[in-house]
Amino acid sequence: QVQLVESGGALVQPGGSLKLSCVASGYDFSTYAASWYRQTPGKERERIAGISNIISSTWHRDSVKGRFLISRDNAKNTLYLQMNSLKPEDTAVYFCYARVAGIEYWGQGTQVTVSS
Repeated sequence: QVQLVESGGALVQPGGSLKLSCVASGYDFSTYAASWYRQTPGKERERIAGISNIISSTWHRDSVKGRFLISRDNAKNTLYLQMNSLKPEDTAVYFCYARVAGIEYWGQGTQVTVSS
């Protein structure tokens, strides 16, 4: 079955960096687009970055553009999110997402806390 497993979340000081990973299994990762979302308590989950399959074109939400970078390694079935210049408002649970054969799949989430 399809599984998405995130890792890399942590407590980091403002201005710091983190790299999140999401390992995909149960489907041909290279043929599907993937995205990163984040969610804070009381707010809707928001999409912050996406990457296409073959040519790996990317999209980033304005609030993270220039600070975050989505990438993928199809040989490792892994999606990444490099996060730099982190701000307290980036504190959230981060989820990876893929829509495979018309079905939506989410990882379990990884907590990122930006605080001094």
